[in-house]
Amino acid sequence: MKWIFYGLFPASLCALAACEREVDADLSALRERMVENQIEERGVSDARVIKAMGKVPRHEFVPARLRGVAYNDHPLPIGDGQTISQPYIVAFMTEALQLQPGDKVLEVGTGSGYQAAVLAEIAEEVYTIEILPELARSAEERLKRLGYGKVNVRAGDGYYGWPEAAPFDAIVVTAAPDAVPPRLVEQLKEGGRMVIPVGEQWSGQELIRLTKKGGKMETEKLLPVRFVPLTGDHGEN
Repeated sequence: MKWIFYGLFPASLCALAACEREVDADLSALRERMVENQIEERGVSDARVIKAMGKVPRHEFVPARLRGVAYNDHPLPIGDGQTISQPYIVAFMTEALQLQPGDKVLEVGTGSGYQAAVLAEIAEEVYTIEILPELARSAEERLKRLGYGKVNVRAGDGYYGWPEAAPFDAIVVTAAPDAVPPRLVEQLKEGGRMVIPVGEQWSGQELIRLTKKGGKMETEKLLPVRFVPLTGDHGEN
């Protein structure tokens, strides 16, 4: 029996390895189709954004039971009432930030860490804040495991930003406040850009881009969206 067991074991390992390679190839093909059909065809043209979306393994940032639909054209639940955004929205918001390779970026709303990983493929420094400690912890572990150790993760209320690391060249907010948080405006560099959804979840939200020029904020409306609310105690500005 020992001879049979040891004779079959290497073959079993080879079969398992082959299965894993096949799954990886399938997921890679799904990611390529996602980029082509959901992102490029809808007008996202920044080559750096397209490359980042094609490289970051989105299936690693969703629950295991949802990996098979990780590259579908819709948001997915990640637990604690939070979601990972639709791939197109991640690409659109990243492109709207107009990032440069040396930029320092702040993300408010880490979630599972997917948007932070996409940002890290383009920017020099990424800081990301998540109000739910367990999500922040798991996102940090996941990002490190996938090679995104340069992403700085903090558990806290992103409404107030990350003042010790400010100023930022760009800020992206992945949950919707009723109005633009003043502290985030303060932490944006001259010439910096902020992309943020604003408004009530069910009565209408608008994704806007703010650009700081001469100490003032220029506002552009980008598109209607629906994000989870930005939570926290925001009584103090």
